[in-house]
Amino acid sequence: MTPAIPTATYRFQLRDGVDFARITGLLPYLKSLGISHLYLSPIFTAQSGSTHGYDIIDPTQIDPVLGGRDGFEALARAAKAQDLGIILDIVPNHTAFTLENPWLLDVLKQGQASRYARHFDIDWDAGPLVLPFLPEPFEKMLADGAFSTSGGQWRFGDVSVPLAEDSPVTDDLRALHDTQNWRLVHYEMERDGITHRRFFNVTSLIGMRVEDDRVFDDTHSLIFDLVRKGLVQGLRVDHIDGLADPEAYLHRLHEALPDTPVWVEKILVGDETLPPEWQTVGTTGYEAARLIARLLTDPAGIEELDGLWRQATGIDTDFRAELRQAKLDVLDNELAAERRQLADMAAAATRGSPVAEPGPESLREAITALLVATPRYRTYVTDTARSDDRDLLRAIADDAAEGLRGRAVVDLLVDLMLDPQTDAARTLVRRFQQVSGALLAKAQEDTAGFRWTRYLPANEVGAEPDEPTVTAEEANAFLARRRASDMTLVSTHDTKRSGDSRMRLVAISHLPRAFMALYDAASALPPAEGVEARWRWYVVQSALAVWNGEVDRTADRLGGHIEKAMREAKLTSFWSNPDATAEAATQAFARAVLEHWKRDPDPALQSLLDRGEALSFAQLALQMLLPGFPDIYRGDEGRLLALTDPDNRLPVDWDTLSAPPEAGGKLHWTRTLLAMRREHADFLRDADALVEVDASGVRLVRRLGDRRMVAAFARKGMAVPAEGPGRVFGDGSHVGVAVDSGSGINNI
Repeated sequence: MTPAIPTATYRFQLRDGVDFARITGLLPYLKSLGISHLYLSPIFTAQSGSTHGYDIIDPTQIDPVLGGRDGFEALARAAKAQDLGIILDIVPNHTAFTLENPWLLDVLKQGQASRYARHFDIDWDAGPLVLPFLPEPFEKMLADGAFSTSGGQWRFGDVSVPLAEDSPVTDDLRALHDTQNWRLVHYEMERDGITHRRFFNVTSLIGMRVEDDRVFDDTHSLIFDLVRKGLVQGLRVDHIDGLADPEAYLHRLHEALPDTPVWVEKILVGDETLPPEWQTVGTTGYEAARLIARLLTDPAGIEELDGLWRQATGIDTDFRAELRQAKLDVLDNELAAERRQLADMAAAATRGSPVAEPGPESLREAITALLVATPRYRTYVTDTARSDDRDLLRAIADDAAEGLRGRAVVDLLVDLMLDPQTDAARTLVRRFQQVSGALLAKAQEDTAGFRWTRYLPANEVGAEPDEPTVTAEEANAFLARRRASDMTLVSTHDTKRSGDSRMRLVAISHLPRAFMALYDAASALPPAEGVEARWRWYVVQSALAVWNGEVDRTADRLGGHIEKAMREAKLTSFWSNPDATAEAATQAFARAVLEHWKRDPDPALQSLLDRGEALSFAQLALQMLLPGFPDIYRGDEGRLLALTDPDNRLPVDWDTLSAPPEAGGKLHWTRTLLAMRREHADFLRDADALVEVDASGVRLVRRLGDRRMVAAFARKGMAVPAEGPGRVFGDGSHVGVAVDSGSGINNI
């Protein structure tokens, strides 16, 4: 049976007031909107106070906070009555590393004798499981009398850690601690002292060994039950690259649920494609969002903007140099534990080699160079390397060897990865591949992306800051590979900016002088004096992205975002050591910019807002009509102006959205285009796709036989597309988007 592919999905972020009952009440609205499937963030029991649900503590239970099993079944029945399916976001890679996790508690009590000891990715050879839960060093807390025991628990503050079931009776707390299956340490030890695999650098999330049959069965039993009972019609796999063997995992999932479509959260870099062996119907669509932004970016404007940015900020680096430095910084700090573990694994894998006899520093140097040289999230070597991975690893070795005094250790490690013949070599290549993805994510999206900030629409998940534009040839090569079952997103809970905010910023490539006028005016404000030029440039872009005419609430949101941006950049302020003075000065500058815009409206600002609105309509048409199907992030059917989380998880006003939409507004055209998708579903599934990009604008043409559908966007000063009269915006430029369904024109 061929899996049923959605017409359109609607992404819900559960929690914070959104539970199964709330969604059930929205079903009539969602049906009228024109979607075919609800797409739910994780529903499994998460730790107390979770705001996102990815910190699961019990994958065998539906979270009572959301309504439990009964509430979910009621939602599923109501959705089916509206002819709506449900796609679940599942999290095989990790659970919460917390004392609320019942499987982890059993491991703390029983150690390696626990049924769940091998469920978690723990390095038991390194000794007891390290718990970096202490607010101060162990010896200080012991001397201060901060510890006590009672009822089979080790206690400090309001924390209780279960003692091993065979713990001796003793008054010597140090001796008692030494007999446990765990070891308490100061939280700062998480930098390089942990003994579990974590999600990226998030110590509070522990890796699961789903490559083990029993772990797979235990963590997926509820998922299988929900699907087999007809309550769930599709799955989205979170962070597929974190798994030891994604291909084997997807094969196992397909064997269990052969008729269920499975999408993967996979960041594709450059011209990378999904491995053809994977049993998946497609990706969640970050690469499509990247294409849309690149198509709508003005190449000439980017070139001018680059010069203005460098002159204003004094930044003279290219992005690749910034990324390389960010990778080194992250390996020295956030992922120091992972690099140390890899060096130890490399020592075990190379022991007895006739090729080289590397010492610890040589191994550390080689591991560092290889990780920094890895250009994408990971390779997929298991017992041997695929031809694509073989070529990539050889190229990585050549890149890594540049600048080293010798390449023997680099080549030795790559040879082991290409053809791992021992358990030690297989352990090394498996963990290297898991860490390389974490490094690229932390270094590019969460470090370099906040340092090299010329043009923020290109600083996105799955995008490349130094590749903001695309040629028609590149775009059409991408479209030729794309499937009708791939998702097309523009906003998610993980994007750095919502789609509408991104288009506000794409507008600065069309009107770079207007943006420069805003920057110069902002820099002339008194609070600008104490703020670095690089952060003034960043703040003016961010303010433009969310400006809605309101100062106080927007300033609060911007302030929170600025704190996150400066700490993620890791230049002067850090999560572990904030620069409160610099952050406060930058936040004050942001407020001053908003107050200035409110008090003295700037024609340059209005021209950017108008162009951003036009680009948002163009983006909407492309999202709806590209090969694949649209995934709508909650609230994005109307105008959604948001920065990275938690800003993009603010409550949605569904009461307003449920009212009759304003003619010509985004909600109106979302409904219109979704209706068109339903009416022409077969055509959109099978039609060819071609884009035309030139100085006059962008056209997307879908064609099947003598039928066609066209979306067109005309840049400033050019003629409006022949398909329709277009729309005239406030700055006097003609920007049109038209859709031709073969039986008449709908003008946007």
